[in-house]
Amino acid sequence: MQDDMDKVSGITDPVDRAKGAIDLMARYQSHVNELSRIRREAIEEAQASGMTQAEIAKRLGVSRGRVGQLASAGPPPERAFFGTDLVTVSLGGKYEAGKTPDQRPNEVIAREDLNNFEHLRKLLGGMKLDSQYEVIPPTGIVNLNRDNHVVVCGPRLSPIVAQVLEGDDNLRFAKDSVWHLVDQVEGKEYRSPQDEDGSAGDVGYLGRLPRLDGKGTFLYIAGIHAIGANGVVHFLENNLAELYREVRTRRFSTLITCRYDPKTLEVLESRRVTPLYRHEG
Repeated sequence: MQDDMDKVSGITDPVDRAKGAIDLMARYQSHVNELSRIRREAIEEAQASGMTQAEIAKRLGVSRGRVGQLASAGPPPERAFFGTDLVTVSLGGKYEAGKTPDQRPNEVIAREDLNNFEHLRKLLGGMKLDSQYEVIPPTGIVNLNRDNHVVVCGPRLSPIVAQVLEGDDNLRFAKDSVWHLVDQVEGKEYRSPQDEDGSAGDVGYLGRLPRLDGKGTFLYIAGIHAIGANGVVHFLENNLAELYREVRTRRFSTLITCRYDPKTLEVLESRRVTPLYRHEG
């Protein structure tokens, strides 16, 4: 820390020195936020184990009132579900309808995916996490070897994602006349209501999957149709704390069903329909 400060203070140009200070403060603030989250989670765990605030206060060398303050200060523990710093959300891109690659078409994002990002941005912002989105090109090539990464893209749009999904022995996308999801453990298929009777519903996949470099994981969200991913995001908005208590930052997968307003495409309700399959024992 002192070395970083010395480097900044030694910058000759005053504007560059100011910029260096701003950048360093932002980096340290992200560390402060994460340490505050860790502290809050630790106090909650101590209380859940049966310790009183008075006992915790004695161990920490602070007042009982201060323990109460610390127990509610800082980001919630479930913030770690997404990461510790700027979160990048990768959205699947398609070629603009009616044009072919030789016509230099534009890459476009589905309305549902942009809506997804807005919901995620608000959810993350409430936990003091900044976010940005990027477009996965129609080739489906995306760098999965990054921290703080969420991928919202169906396997049919990205062969790399499809390859990673092959490693899930519990849940899988499949296709006959239409795409659907399969619970291989229970031998049950989940098909989109859109394809069955045209009703406004869909099914989505939620999981934490391994990076290709073996050095971490990424959060993966996809629906049978684009709206299915919105159902997954809706589920996270309403169930994140409980989900985090169950899986923390370990690998898992599950399926989410949703119902939505066909006019506005806003998700009205979502629920989990399979167990939380843990991939790490």
